[in-house]
This record gives sequence, C-alpha cells and structure tokens, in this order.
Amino acid sequence: MSIGKKLHIGMSLAPTWLSGDAWRRADSDVEHLYSSEFYIDLAKRAEAAKLDFVFRPDALFLNAAAVEDGPGFASLDPTILLASIARETSRIGLLSTVSTTFYPPYVVARQIQSLNWISNGRAGWNIVTALDGNENFGLSAMPSAQERYERAAEFAKVVGLLWESYPHAALKVQREGAHYADPSLVKPINHQGTHFSVKGPLNLPACGEIPIPLIQAGASPAGRDFAASVADAVFLSAPDKEAGIEQRKDLRARAEAHGRKADDIRILPGLSLYLASSRAQALDLFAETHARLDKARKIASIREMTGLDLSQWPTDRRIRLADLPPPPPNVRSRTHSDLLRRVISREEPTVAELLMRPEVIGSAHWQVIGKVDDAIEQIKDWAVSGAMDGFIALPGGAVSSMRLVLEELAPRLVEEGLFREEYSGATFADHLRD
Repeated sequence: MSIGKKLHIGMSLAPTWLSGDAWRRADSDVEHLYSSEFYIDLAKRAEAAKLDFVFRPDALFLNAAAVEDGPGFASLDPTILLASIARETSRIGLLSTVSTTFYPPYVVARQIQSLNWISNGRAGWNIVTALDGNENFGLSAMPSAQERYERAAEFAKVVGLLWESYPHAALKVQREGAHYADPSLVKPINHQGTHFSVKGPLNLPACGEIPIPLIQAGASPAGRDFAASVADAVFLSAPDKEAGIEQRKDLRARAEAHGRKADDIRILPGLSLYLASSRAQALDLFAETHARLDKARKIASIREMTGLDLSQWPTDRRIRLADLPPPPPNVRSRTHSDLLRRVISREEPTVAELLMRPEVIGSAHWQVIGKVDDAIEQIKDWAVSGAMDGFIALPGGAVSSMRLVLEELAPRLVEEGLFREEYSGATFADHLRD
C-alpha cells in the first residue's frame, strides 16, 4: 500500500474507553450511557475529525452476571440510536449493526433504507451473524458457522434486491400530470430460496442512486469468503502487523475470486489505543483499567477457546505449542481460538503474560499503549506494509484517551498525508471512495 493513499477511519460508539475499571473514573459520564445525547456528542466530535463513520456494535443477549462489573453489551438499539444522531450531524457515515440470524430481511432492508433517507445517504449496514442470543428468538441452539454464513449470503442478496425493487428513478413527483411514480420500474423480487421466501417490492424507494455500504467482520474461512463476496469494508481482529498482512492479502484474493476487484474492499483492523501525554502515564492507565479483571474468568476463557486448563499453572511458567490439546470441537469463536493458539506458538508466553494479551482481555485487536507519536509511527508502519486500508479507533482507559484520538491523532494523520483534511462528498459511500 502506498503511503500516499488516504486511510479510512471509523470509530465505535460502544464506549471502549469505559471498559474494565475505566467507567468508575469521575469523568466517565457513565450515568448517561443510555442517553442519545451521550452518543450525539461523540458523533459530533468524530465528524469534526472528519472520520468516515461511526458505528454501534450490537449483541442480542445479556450476560446478567457481567453487569456487576460494568455495562458490558447492554445498549440502545443501533438503528434507532443512529437515527437520532442523523438529525444532529451532516456528513459522517452512520453504520448500523443488524444480525442476519434473527431478523427477517424485509424488516432490515426497510430499517436501513429508512436510516439512509433520514441521514441523506449516510447509512451503512454492518452485517453480523451473531454468536449468542438464540434463546431470545426461539432457537434451542445457535446454527453452525457454515449455516449462519449460508443464511447471511442469501439474506444479503434479498436485502440488495429489495433495495433495487423500488429504485429512486421511479420517483417522478409530477404534480401537474398527477404522476407521482412510474409503477413499471417498481417490481417484486419473487425470491424463493433455501432460507427465505420474499415477494417484495420494498415499500420504500431508494434514497438516491448511491449504494448503501456493506461492512462485515468475517475471519473464519467461511466468514472471509462471505465478506469478500459482498463487503465494501471488512473489520479485522489483527493483534500484530503480520496477521493484518495475511488477512488483507487473503481477503483481496477472495474478492478477485468472486469476480470483484481487490480494491473493492477496504480492510480495517480494530486499533485499541491507550493514549496519554507520556508512555509511563499510558502504561499506568492500561494497568488501572485492567487491575480488577477476574483471573478465573480469563483462565476459563482460555480453556473454552483452546481446551488448555491453566488454573493450576504457576504464573511464570511458559506455555508452548506442545502444551495445547486439539482444538475444542464446538468453540464459540474459531477466529479468537486460532489467534490465541497463534500467539502461544509464536511467543511461548508465560501464564502471566498471556493473561494480559489482547487475545484474552480484549477482542484480539492491534494495541498501542503510549503517546500519540507512538500511535502515528505504528499506523504509518502498518499502512506502508500493506496490513490495512484504515482502522477502527477503539480508545481505551479514559475519556482523555478518546479525545486524544479525535483531537490530536486524527489531525496528525492529516499532517502526515494519511488522512483527509475535509470531506469530499456527502454520503457514506463517498467517504469510502476517497
């Protein structure tokens, strides 16, 4: 990747800077976590920094035991939240997360197109298949990964057909001739598939001619193949540059195998940023944030992902590839399991070191703990090395870290020639084409 190519940057509206013990800080504003004003303020700050988009991750279940230590995945509905943000912003993309496992495609097509109208073309759809929540939707067990992605592929196809079924060109709005729309252009889709039967057309016209961006986070072989077939951008869990390079190369090759151009998809790893005015302060911030993390819970997570029980191991003992049993057959996330096994194979960490790795305490994201200068250097390195086309900013530790990302890191990237100084277009799709 050329250093001259501008990066694409999004930011999660899930307040990652309130994770761990950070929500307990006096300036966290955690009391307003379920207020739209909390997120409107964030979106305005992100728009001032000229980010491509903001998005809200989503989960359709609640781990009741986890709420004692923090808010976890409890959240407002993403599409409703983004509709409120749309009225208070004008340029930034608004990416809603909606599962293909639990919702019908007609409802999703209508919701996302409605958000597109409300935001004047700034809506996007983060396509997820979900890992939990089946019992909230009448399913005794989650479908297999293969089944979920097969359903997702058909689901995305149906949604796309519904968006095309009532094209913007059909709108005429000719008062004098009493000709509101051209019915010959509005057609049913008559879809009959393995998972869905949908007649159509959608009861809402398309908002303009510019397509709605599709985002996906597939990392397993089935997930990568699905992402490469439909996505305009792909979110990654890449704890190091080599993982980013491998995944980007693979996804671009898969896109070409689907008849697309490699540059049709942008690869955006998550970037966890614990930033402060000095490296020592950043390290302290990271340590304070994770000081009360439950060791037993982390060991249980490692056991679930790898089958290795470390509960009786001394903290200074190194873990080697030979210590790992065969992968569990029904692991919850094969992607995170593979990344955890990878770090053990590559680094042979001690138990204490492993318990603080992002593969264990986070979502296996690339991590920078330091000053804004440190983040700039790593971002430049990843960009030049072809490990990414941009990133998802995941500030950590404190509100101050989030503000450093938006108020210092983003402007510095502009100075380095790596990020836009101004928006060149008005829609989400425009930003991805910059």
